[in-house]
Amino acid sequence: MSEIKKTPVEVPGATVPFYTYTIGETQYFEFDTSMKGPPEPMVNAMSGLKMVTDAHKRVAMINHKKPMGLLDKIGENFDLLEEETLPDGKVKLVFGYKPGASEEADLDDSDCNG
Repeated sequence: MSEIKKTPVEVPGATVPFYTYTIGETQYFEFDTSMKGPPEPMVNAMSGLKMVTDAHKRVAMINHKKPMGLLDKIGENFDLLEEETLPDGKVKLVFGYKPGASEEADLDDSDCNG
């Protein structure tokens, strides 16, 4: 399998770099907040999730731990499609579109309280 080519992409409201890549028909928006503390993971997740407008777009988040506040906040609005512990102990989560629910998410509320 060939290496995935990641391209920098502008994501409004993001405070860390985002990269995009495509696997099959699905476009991914990936960011890494593993070296950041609150509120950076939540702020960037909410910014990235605004890009998930259909079933062919997903957000991949790399973080130092599972973001429970984020999952509590958007768990009903997006599908958690994949969760993986990386070799360095970081966690990678992939969020996908949930028809009829993703549109209802309040992605402007990036408060960390969950």
